[in-house]
Amino acid sequence: MASLMDELVDVLEKEIVEYEKLVKLSTEKTQYIVKSDIPELERCTDAEQEITSRLKNLDNFRQAKTAEMANVTNRSLEELTLTNMITYLKNRPQEQERLTDVRDRLADVLMRMRRINEQNGILIRQAMEMVEFDLTLFKSLRQAPETANYDKRAYNTGTLLGGSGFDASQ
Repeated sequence: MASLMDELVDVLEKEIVEYEKLVKLSTEKTQYIVKSDIPELERCTDAEQEITSRLKNLDNFRQAKTAEMANVTNRSLEELTLTNMITYLKNRPQEQERLTDVRDRLADVLMRMRRINEQNGILIRQAMEMVEFDLTLFKSLRQAPETANYDKRAYNTGTLLGGSGFDASQ
């Protein structure tokens, strides 16, 4: 059981290192979003994909170790959360403290990651709104104004002035 716990803590520490890299990249990405630097944004996204792939492998390894621990301790897999494991380790204070420390650091880095991702999401939505505004503005610049023509019931007919070229009917 002790070796399984050591392997679990080691994989969690590796996950923390990878998430710290993601936090750093996401912080850089914020600057690139603000600057609208698409090539650097693409570079950051590619680097994030690599880190995410490594995190997926670490997560699979962690799940396998947790399944082994559930089998050894005769507990259900759903029952073996980090918080519950810490509670179960009350007779092993060193392992309990080590696991508590790793859980707290992991929770901290994940909270920072979530906050940065939310901020980047807001920035991207604002950038998209600005692009939409610009497109609407450009469309309206190309459109000719309406004439002041009214029908018998005093409704505007909404005819547009010719926006381009020569009008042969005049």
